[in-house]
Amino acid sequence: MTDVAILYFSGYGHTVKQAEALEVGASSIQGTKVDVLRIDENGDLPDVGWDKLKDAKAIVFGSPTYMGGPAWQLKRVADASSKPWFSQEWKNKIAGGFTTSITTNGDKASTISYFVTLAMQHSMVWAGTAVMPANAKANGPDDAGWTGGMTGALAIAPSDASPEEGAAKGDMETARLYGARIAEMAMKLN
Repeated sequence: MTDVAILYFSGYGHTVKQAEALEVGASSIQGTKVDVLRIDENGDLPDVGWDKLKDAKAIVFGSPTYMGGPAWQLKRVADASSKPWFSQEWKNKIAGGFTTSITTNGDKASTISYFVTLAMQHSMVWAGTAVMPANAKANGPDDAGWTGGMTGALAIAPSDASPEEGAAKGDMETARLYGARIAEMAMKLN
């Protein structure tokens, strides 16, 4: 059994939808168990969170992009991860990341870069999406790869959209495909 942990914070519920799509994708790979660890509004993990992260073969970090970076709640957990860093508990685990913001750019790349740096600090192996961009005139928001982002799964959720109507179908498909890829890589590497 390969354990994949999805560690994320969501302020308004849009990032929850990405986490759910990642979970569906990772769970679709036979022999994969997915632990979804939502960081609460106080920046705390569920009680079993640290043990689940230690046991996982892959960890996917997620947060909305606020003011050009991840939410403070995610950063609080990242700062607390210095304990597993010291003993290199996460070394050689597969790492990935996802984020959503309200605009097309929204500085999502800064959040993904933060996750890459966090993973490198922990000696993890980063997995990109491997989803080709949907960049032809015939493509639109319903196509996987529409928002782009080869380094991590990106989504756009308009500020006045509920989580249910939030990100486009293509962004959710990109997250689903990414979840499957991370689970496959974790099986091969570990």
